[in-house]
Amino acid sequence: MFYPLLRPALFSLEPEDAHRLTLAGLDLAYRIGLLGLPPRSAGRPVRVMGLDFPNAVGLAAGLDKDGAHIRALAALGFGFVEIGTVTPRPQAGNPQPRLFRLPRAQAIINRMGFNNLGVDTLVRNVAASGFTGVLGINIGKNKDTPNEQAADDYLACLDKVYAHASYVTVNISSPNTQNLRELQKDEALDALLSAIKLRQGELAQRHGKYVPIALKIAPDLDDTQIAAIAALLMMHRMDAVIATNTTLAREAVAGLPHADETGGLSGAPVRAASTRAIRALAHHLGNEMPIIGVGGILSGADAQEKIAAGASLVQLYSGLIYRGPALVHECVAAVA
Repeated sequence: MFYPLLRPALFSLEPEDAHRLTLAGLDLAYRIGLLGLPPRSAGRPVRVMGLDFPNAVGLAAGLDKDGAHIRALAALGFGFVEIGTVTPRPQAGNPQPRLFRLPRAQAIINRMGFNNLGVDTLVRNVAASGFTGVLGINIGKNKDTPNEQAADDYLACLDKVYAHASYVTVNISSPNTQNLRELQKDEALDALLSAIKLRQGELAQRHGKYVPIALKIAPDLDDTQIAAIAALLMMHRMDAVIATNTTLAREAVAGLPHADETGGLSGAPVRAASTRAIRALAHHLGNEMPIIGVGGILSGADAQEKIAAGASLVQLYSGLIYRGPALVHECVAAVA
């Protein structure tokens, strides 16, 4: 209700300053009981990956990298929250400025570079939160870890987050860690998924519970590449795929201020590419694996488009920056 009034003030600040201020404000509103009012839209519970979601609309990774604001964000009406991306060791990310708004396109460009406080801090935050809802934890590799040793980083994170996560997302599709997307290629992806699935089985035995694992892919893939990834996902019996991350394409924002900044483009311009990837995955996967749709959702109709293309769940991020919490309720109602 109040976000349209607050947005001009937030947009007058540097994006990272606005981000920190917004999260601090959400935490305060949660502590004094203001979040969740008015009542949430009635959602339709869904069962995906063997998990029960109160509704099909979640928060995408990236907004709460260290899991420090889980309860406040969940109180906005999300059916699930995904935190991270987290890496084994803390890292500062790329130099600032590294986050740019493109309001005319309802878009954002970021080259954050997996800035986070490390997996140990995230695990402590999750434990302290006492959150009992559906929680995804998104894991990555440190930027100075060569791709040949990337599996070690993913496994180190998986070991530490497994007991605290409802599901885990393996992020190999951020454009902001050098050469990370090379892990989407056939041999590299085959080796990584093999290592992850082996460790998942060991951890399930150790903890007495099975935690599903999803793979997050980029929108900048052609159908041949998507078909190859889908085949590997099925061969390794992954639990879900998230489509998609940010795009390197700039055609939709050409000529706008900041359009030439390096990094991943999100928001409205990535909607069509994300939906195309979902549709292609649905074709190649059939009913073998659920798809989580993310990218360019700025309305309930956009969320419904992802579901119609083959997604079982959707996630929001950039749309929240432009629409605020009202977008959550609109999307929950649209996919109910």
